[in-house]
Amino acid sequence: MKQIWQCLFSPRLYKVYRDGPKDSVYQPVGYEKWGDKIIITAHTLLNISLYTSPFISFYIYKRGFMSIDEVKSMARIFGGLSCLIAFSFLIRAYGRSLNPKYLQFVDTIKHAMTDKQAYLTELRKYDFDIKAWPVTFTVASKERLKWYQHHPFRCCSNADLRFYKRVPLQILAFCAVHTFGLRLIYPGSLTVVNSLLWAALLLGRAVLVEKYGGKRARIGTADGNTIDTMFVDNRTRSVKGKTLVVCCEGNSGFYEIGIMTTPIKCGYSALGWNHPGFAGSSGLPYPSQEHNAIDAVMQYAINELGFRPEDIVLLGWSIGGYTATWAAVNYPIGALVLDATFDDLLPLAQNQMPSSWALLVKEVVRSYVDLNIADLITKYNGPVKIIRRTEDEIISLRQGILSTNRGNNLLIKLLDKRHPKVMEDPYIRVALIKLLALMDLQRNIVERNEIEESERPLLPLIQKYLHDYRSSHCTPLPESDFVAVMQRLEAIKQE
Repeated sequence: MKQIWQCLFSPRLYKVYRDGPKDSVYQPVGYEKWGDKIIITAHTLLNISLYTSPFISFYIYKRGFMSIDEVKSMARIFGGLSCLIAFSFLIRAYGRSLNPKYLQFVDTIKHAMTDKQAYLTELRKYDFDIKAWPVTFTVASKERLKWYQHHPFRCCSNADLRFYKRVPLQILAFCAVHTFGLRLIYPGSLTVVNSLLWAALLLGRAVLVEKYGGKRARIGTADGNTIDTMFVDNRTRSVKGKTLVVCCEGNSGFYEIGIMTTPIKCGYSALGWNHPGFAGSSGLPYPSQEHNAIDAVMQYAINELGFRPEDIVLLGWSIGGYTATWAAVNYPIGALVLDATFDDLLPLAQNQMPSSWALLVKEVVRSYVDLNIADLITKYNGPVKIIRRTEDEIISLRQGILSTNRGNNLLIKLLDKRHPKVMEDPYIRVALIKLLALMDLQRNIVERNEIEESERPLLPLIQKYLHDYRSSHCTPLPESDFVAVMQRLEAIKQE
């Protein structure tokens, strides 16, 4: 009976590592299998009903289901379903109590954490529901906004509008960002996306753990969220391993299937993490929560994993360039690498929406999701390299036109800050825009031909900060390109 009680409230087990092929998962049998199926089905239907609740409510109202007789009938139906789900939990617990493999897992997770490292070593033999994973590193908490401080009029990005136009716009922007707006910017926070990618994420974690010796950890942020992380330590396997690459994923990126494997294959140590609201991380990817998440990751890397800040390289892909640049500004890191990153979210957002929505998009972005990497990068003075995808269909305002790639604007902003004397000439700025419309091979041809003497200093500056990769937005960065970028950054440090 005690075992059944323990199994009733214990987490779902997904996989026992090194117990069969990488793509094999823990298979419930008998009563556990049928109980699991009913519970998972009920959970899926609940999520679907939450997303479609406005339509369901409208249908119930139109059909007149709010009468006393109809309410009684619905109460009986929901009561029956509740009993079925409760019974499913009981038979699942009974089935688990008959499974030796699951009982061994329960013994491991219930064991007292007297020796943290030994406990985590045993725990990392399993992949299970992250909510049951212990938080082993926490950042000191910060004061959060009170619930009544979250209102539409706390900030305004269209102050020049008349009052009767501005107020409805603020209310509409507040409703938009708290319903669908943030999810459009960060699709990886959608439950349906996480469900669709569940098998791929599970397999990705298995590869990181079994092939590369990855160590999973759950860390607490200053605002109370928990962040799912994966660390691969190559310090004893490679000379490059003393350098830690902290990987910041894109708006639909997860460490399990993201950019983390590239630095690992190159011999570097790597630390991956998921945005708030992505997979095993709690919260939502608002900028303040993103700041606290990467801050916790950086403190974990320095204080728990033992890396010096100057031995840390931040790698940000796509929208992950925002958190990477924020951390670069706030920590004395070794270098910053921005792959397929933009300068400012607003032009990209307005480009994807109807022109009639321009004011609303501006209000949403500037007031709630102001991801302005260009402003941040001017506050960072360390080594930096921008990787530009020459066939990028996401970061370019016009697909196939390299001159509209927003990475160009990021580079121009960087040069304005670091080389103001070169950039003060308006003719030089025009020449720079023309040169950035060319790929690296085309610029090499230009360099061999005669160009204006005043424009010649631009070519080494572009080469110093920009690395072209002929690819679309989501293609994994090859190891050869990453090694070339890292070698160039080392050379910049020696200058």
